Amino acid sequence: MYDDFTPFDLTVGPADGGHPTDRVRIHGVHGGEGPPVLLLHGFPQTHAMWAPVAEDLARDHTVVVTDLRGYGASGRPEPRDDHAGYSFRAMAADQVEVMERLGYDRFAVLGHDRGARVTHRMLLDHPARVERAALLDILPTGYVYDHTDRRLATAYYHWFLFIQPADLPERLLSGDPIGYLHTALGGWGSGLDAHPVEAVADYERAFADPAARHAMMEDYRAGASIDLEHDAASAAGGIRISAPTLVLWGEQGVVGGNAESPLEVWRREAADPGLVEGEPVAGAGHFLVDEQPAVTTASLRRFLNR
Repeated sequence: MYDDFTPFDLTVGPADGGHPTDRVRIHGVHGGEGPPVLLLHGFPQTHAMWAPVAEDLARDHTVVVTDLRGYGASGRPEPRDDHAGYSFRAMAADQVEVMERLGYDRFAVLGHDRGARVTHRMLLDHPARVERAALLDILPTGYVYDHTDRRLATAYYHWFLFIQPADLPERLLSGDPIGYLHTALGGWGSGLDAHPVEAVADYERAFADPAARHAMMEDYRAGASIDLEHDAASAAGGIRISAPTLVLWGEQGVVGGNAESPLEVWRREAADPGLVEGEPVAGAGHFLVDEQPAVTTASLRRFLNR
């Protein structure tokens, strides 16, 4: 996994002033040669999830794959009362600086799950940096909260568990963290066996760490608070997606079962609906990169090479 990639650790954020959570170490790997593309993972995964896609794209792209702050081998800043240290805005700023430090002022971004939400925020906060973007198996955060029904609440129960005040969810997960991890990985798609063994081992190493689990809870707490404030402020200011965007979702997943087409939902988030294209991935649930790697990679490659 990533045999031909070079690992890196970069500390990003302002060196002086500001809050300590504004500065964090980001772990990742990079490899290949060609137009730059950044790959961002989601919960409960790490950069390991992208290995098959990254290795394919590296044939003709420079590929950067990172762990989000709080996840994998990246730093876990102390939480703040307002959860801003784990906001998608903070995570997006991390990744923009990583790419800048590696020499890329403008690049494509592919994000899955929480990484796709970071990508959405990057599209709004850093439009000059994003050449094009792919959002995998998500609906906008505010849309999810505004349209929660019994079906969605049953599938996304963890959203409502994880946002409870510390340290209730942390203590509940501590009883059998690896068992919970396996349930999450196997419960939103084709089963645990769909995930590569090496990747699962990387997820297990991170999830076994109580500090990592706490950081993940902080991510979700931010998603239900300050992230919604940032999204509302962007909408009020007329800030919309302005880069070509691909939306992919698992045909058999929760997003695919939404009453409204995910493509139509995301087109409303763009300055020009024509900027957004998308399609379902047949035979996939939430973890479409793992469940249908060849089909997903082909869709991403077509989009990047236009």
